[in-house]
Amino acid sequence: MNTENFISLAKSCGFNVAEPLDVNTLEFLESVREACSADRCRNYGRSWACPPACKELGEMRRTVSPYTHGLLLQYVGDREDSFDFEAMEEAEANCKKAFYAMIDALKEQKADFMGMSAGTCTRCESCTYPDAPCRFPDRLYPSLEACGIFVSGLCKANGVPYYYGDGKIAFTCAVLWKE
Repeated sequence: MNTENFISLAKSCGFNVAEPLDVNTLEFLESVREACSADRCRNYGRSWACPPACKELGEMRRTVSPYTHGLLLQYVGDREDSFDFEAMEEAEANCKKAFYAMIDALKEQKADFMGMSAGTCTRCESCTYPDAPCRFPDRLYPSLEACGIFVSGLCKANGVPYYYGDGKIAFTCAVLWKE
């Protein structure tokens, strides 16, 4: 599949934004991983997709290195104001729905790809971490932040908006592949 096919697939899955990602702009920053330990999202140490359970940055760099192409994917939703948590939760759920639909479609096509989601994994109502193995390890995708990626910087490096104005909220994912 080429970039145009990936963009078309992303849009059909529900993303409003699907733009080429230069894989050379992926930076795996320890400072981003350290920010995870502040546990603002309440998933640090509670999910297989988040630190400290997900791959260390060196292993993440090695995992990503064979991939030559990528897309930045965004679901951009509307919100009344910065306290409209219902709209934020709805936009995040729509982003995850689009992400999982794309992942499933890529698996059906037997594509060689890697995905990085927005936020923690939400496939299960409660994660088994750290008491038991992941129920779906073949469907586990860490977030960009868990990979140590400063998302707004990645967007900027690839000419993709990160902030769409006061009435909007964006969630960003990425898919990498070999062509």
